Amino acid sequence: MTVAVRELRDALGQYPTGVSVITAAAADGSKVGLTMNSFAAVSLDPPLVLFSVARAAHSLPALEAAKGFAVNILARDQEPLAERFARPLADKWSEVEHERGYGDAPLLPGTAALLECAPFARHDGGDHVIFLARVLRLSVEAGREPLVFHRGRYTALDSGVQHAASWPLAIHY
Repeated sequence: MTVAVRELRDALGQYPTGVSVITAAAADGSKVGLTMNSFAAVSLDPPLVLFSVARAAHSLPALEAAKGFAVNILARDQEPLAERFARPLADKWSEVEHERGYGDAPLLPGTAALLECAPFARHDGGDHVIFLARVLRLSVEAGREPLVFHRGRYTALDSGVQHAASWPLAIHY
């Protein structure tokens, strides 16, 4: 049984995701950053997250050698940053404010949340490499709406209707 790539992308597009920019410092001190929606929580104890990077990505070698990562979870008004870091540009960092965090990873201001991470493990993920990272520090900007990607475009959450759920949900146990 085979699955067509376009059909798989369309099916996966039904699942809304947040948008982040993964940043790191290369061994030569240069900065790398790429827009990511393949990001997820893995474990609370120890605190682990994952992201996956295409094997064809120019920044893959720098990420594999990085001493630290920043997961910059973008806010709704940061769509231009998502676009900037989604494309291979001559200088993605031109006029982009940032400061250096753990492992010299660039930290972007104004994000909905920011996770500073240390490398934990890497795994084969087919045409991607799966990175597991241990969260060392974090910050959250209360009230910042996240940037959401769904069906191939950016969208917003419908903040008018919210349902309270007790966590953890019973489905996890």
